[in-house]
Amino acid sequence: MQRIVIFDMDGTLIDSATDITLSINYVRTHYYHLDDLSERFVVDAINASERNLAHLFYDTDHYDEAAKALFEKHYHTQCTQNVRAYNGITETLVKLHSQGCLLGVATNAPSKFAKRMLSHLQLSQYFTHIIGADNVEHPKPHPQMIKIHLEHHGFRPTHDRAWMIGDNKKDMDAAASANITGIFAAWGFSESGNGDYLVSDPCELSAIILEEVCDA
Repeated sequence: MQRIVIFDMDGTLIDSATDITLSINYVRTHYYHLDDLSERFVVDAINASERNLAHLFYDTDHYDEAAKALFEKHYHTQCTQNVRAYNGITETLVKLHSQGCLLGVATNAPSKFAKRMLSHLQLSQYFTHIIGADNVEHPKPHPQMIKIHLEHHGFRPTHDRAWMIGDNKKDMDAAASANITGIFAAWGFSESGNGDYLVSDPCELSAIILEEVCDA
């Protein structure tokens, strides 16, 4: 039996809020000539189930390509300045990996930033795939990212087990659409949400996943 464990990134594996906010505010200042936003506002906007980020972040209904390029240039350097893995994440990845679990990442962030940050934190080695929004036609809440992971490993619903771990409703909706177990990460950007499990500490994940396997 295979055990496939798929993680969201921002707000689940890593706390990237400070660097995201700094890069957004850089674009606000140098392109749109707007005042800075708070980190809390940025995090809440990112996690809102329905939102227009161009309007919320830049007070425009159209995110100019030049502004997008400015953000990406700034964030390429900024994204590794303050980012950290949440307490317990590294230990959890090590344990799951040592128990033969197949680990992956499904993030709505661009894959180049995801790989850069996870490599910087020495976490990328634990994942068979790191899939970003640029790698799919339909990002979360669509289940396409999850299905790529499952199909690569030849997932058999009657024999194997799979989990999606994330801090956003989109993660849980994607898990439900893919017919796998959703674990809501309440230690990250959101303290509450709906899933098959709600977990407040990454260290609880191993017990849930490995116990489910033992009980299967």
